[in-house]
Amino acid sequence: MNIWLAVFLGGGLGSLVRYAITRLFLWVDVRGAFPWATLTANMLATAFLAVLVMRWQHVLQERDAVRAFLAVGFCGGFSTFSTFSYENFLLLREGLMAQAALNILVSVVAGLAFFYVLSRSL
Repeated sequence: MNIWLAVFLGGGLGSLVRYAITRLFLWVDVRGAFPWATLTANMLATAFLAVLVMRWQHVLQERDAVRAFLAVGFCGGFSTFSTFSYENFLLLREGLMAQAALNILVSVVAGLAFFYVLSRSL
């Protein structure tokens, strides 16, 4: 498969999954100022990417189209830095400094922790 096509298809699928998570959070009525859906999508995408990166050395070696589909496409479409930035901007604009700081801290620390824990266990 062409790598450009793999990234395109993976990105579309990842975006659909991210949208589904957002809809799920709205459906179960998780609302409020804290951006739970974006945090969840970003952490799941990070954990998935961490597993992929740790497995690339063995399982996905020399499978460039599969890596492009999963890592660049799917994880790139599934996670969302732009929404993360926008939601933190909104929290700051509303004067919710503690929630913005917590979101930034949890997102960065948890993302790094996923990579660390998964690198030690795989």
